[in-house]
Amino acid sequence: MKKFNDFIWETHGIHAGTENDHVKHGIDKLEDIVDKAIAANHPSITFIIHSPRLTNFRYTAEKYTNVKFIRGNRSYINYPKRIENLRLKYEGKINIKYGVELEWMGTDLGLEWSRSKIFQAADADFVIGSVHFAPEGLPYDGTKEEAMELLQLRGSLEAYWNGYFNEMIEMIESFGDMIQVIGHIDLPKLNVEVPEILQNFETSAHPLANKFRTLLEIIADRNLALDVNMAGDFKGVGVYPTQNILKRAYALQIPICIGTDTHHVKYYGVNFEESLTYVYKAGYEQYVSYSKLIPEKRTIFDDHDLKVKYTILNKGIEMLNQRFSDSKRRVIPDFSFGGAFTEFLDIYMNSTGMGDYNAIRIRKGDKSITVSNEMPKAETIKVKGLFSEHLDMPGVISSLFNSLASEGVNVETARLKSNNDGTAVAFITLEEDNGNVKNAIDFINGTDKEIFRSLTYKENSDMPNYYNEGVYLLEMDGVELKLALSQKVILTKHNNAPGVLLILLSALASKNINIIDLRLGKRNKIGYSALAVDGDVNVINNLLTNLGAQYFEANLIEFYSM
Repeated sequence: MKKFNDFIWETHGIHAGTENDHVKHGIDKLEDIVDKAIAANHPSITFIIHSPRLTNFRYTAEKYTNVKFIRGNRSYINYPKRIENLRLKYEGKINIKYGVELEWMGTDLGLEWSRSKIFQAADADFVIGSVHFAPEGLPYDGTKEEAMELLQLRGSLEAYWNGYFNEMIEMIESFGDMIQVIGHIDLPKLNVEVPEILQNFETSAHPLANKFRTLLEIIADRNLALDVNMAGDFKGVGVYPTQNILKRAYALQIPICIGTDTHHVKYYGVNFEESLTYVYKAGYEQYVSYSKLIPEKRTIFDDHDLKVKYTILNKGIEMLNQRFSDSKRRVIPDFSFGGAFTEFLDIYMNSTGMGDYNAIRIRKGDKSITVSNEMPKAETIKVKGLFSEHLDMPGVISSLFNSLASEGVNVETARLKSNNDGTAVAFITLEEDNGNVKNAIDFINGTDKEIFRSLTYKENSDMPNYYNEGVYLLEMDGVELKLALSQKVILTKHNNAPGVLLILLSALASKNINIIDLRLGKRNKIGYSALAVDGDVNVINNLLTNLGAQYFEANLIEFYSM
C-alpha cells in the first residue's frame, strides 16, 4: 500500500487566538501556530472560529458572565482582518486558510442571526454548519449533567437522538445554501450512549434509523461535505463519525473533509496520520479542502505525481465553478480523464475515459473546461495573419485591437506571449481581410511607433510556437484556447463582432492592468477569450460587471489550489 501523507489540508482546523474575549475558545497566538506549521514544513494552516451565539445558548461556564454575545462579537468581526494581516506577513511561506463554524440556533431569530454572522465573516474559505445546542438551551457537548437533564426532558435515549437529527435536518433545509460542511454528525455520543438502533442503522427498520439514513441522503443531495473530526477520538468517544456512518457516506458519494478540531497549539498535527488511516478504512482515497468556498480535491497518499495531478484537477474545478453562481457551484460536475490521468477513473465513480488524450475534462450543464499539464505541440502549418512585436505593458493590445476595429476588421483568434524582457509578441488571425488591414497597420505605425517594434501582415507563414511548460486551459465549452494558466485568468463568452473584445481590453488598459497572455477562439457567432492578467482583483471584478450586454459571461478566475 502507498504511504500516507504526513499532513492534511484541514477544514475543521485549530480554534485559536480570540484575543481578549471573556470566554477564550483557543488560547494561543496565531503567529505561534503558524510558526509551528512552517517549522513542520506544512504547506497550509487552517484557523476556525465559532460564530457568536445568542444569549440563551450558553455553556455552564458562560452563564456566569455578564456579556451576552458569547464568544466575542468584536473578536469575530475582527477575525477576517487578522487573517488578512497574517497572510501578508507570511506570504510565500505558507497558505493560511480561515473558516467559520456556524452555530445552529433554530429558525426565526436564530436563522437571521446566523445569516448576519456570515456577512460579517468576510471572505471566509468555508463555513461549517454545526448543532451544539438543543432548542431547550442545553448543549449536546456540555457537561454530563446537562446531557442527563436534556435526556430527562425528552424522555428516552431514542428521543434524545431524534431531536438532534431533527435539528440537523432543519439546519440544512434552512441554511444549506450558507454552509459547505456538516460538523461532527454524531456529536451526542460525547455524553450519551449510541442506541443499538443507530449502531445498526444500515439495516434497521426503526424510524430513528430511517431518519438518520434520510439525513445522510439530504447531505448527499446538497453536495455538502461530512466533517471527519478527530476531536471525539481525543475525548475518548471515537472519531466523529463512526466507521459505519463513514462507509455509508462513501457509498452515497458524500465528500469528506478532515480536521483535528484542536484548541491548543501543543495538539496541532497530533492526529494527522490517524485521520488518513481512518478514512481509508472506510474506502476514501481523497478528501476536500476549501478556498473561497470552492472545494479542492486532495489525495491521502504521499505520492508527488498524484499530488500534481490533483492540483491540475483542482484548477479545472476552480475554473468551471467560478463560471457559475454560488448556488450552482454545489452541483456535482461530470469528469472525463485521459492519458496520465486515467487512474482517476478508479477513484471517481461515473467518470468516463478519453483514452490517450492527456487531459481532464470537467462538465456541468452546457459549460466545460479541459486542462492538462502537457505542453501543446507546435503546429507545423502555414498561416496568414498579423504578426506583432511590441512593448510588454498595459494598453498595447488594446491599441492594436482599437485600430483594427476602427477599420471594421474583426479578430478571429489571437495568441500572445511575453518575452519576459519588457517585450512581447502576438499572432492574430482575422475573420477576413476586407482591404482595411493595411490602413490599420499604417495608423498604428503613425501613432504608436514607439510601442510597436514590428507589425506586419503575412500570408503563407509558419505558425509561431508560443508554448512553454505549464498547466494549460485547452478548451472552454469545446472551443480551443490553449492558454498557459497563471494566478489570475479572465474568461469571457461574448458576441463575435468587431469592437466587442475591444471593450474588455480598453477597460483593462484604463486601470493599468497588463495582459500577460491571451487566447481567442470562436464558435459561429460566439467568441471566447482567455486572458492571463496582472492587477488588482477588486478592480478587475468591478470592470467585468460593467462590460455590457455583448458579454454573455465574464469571470475572473483566481487560483488557490496547490
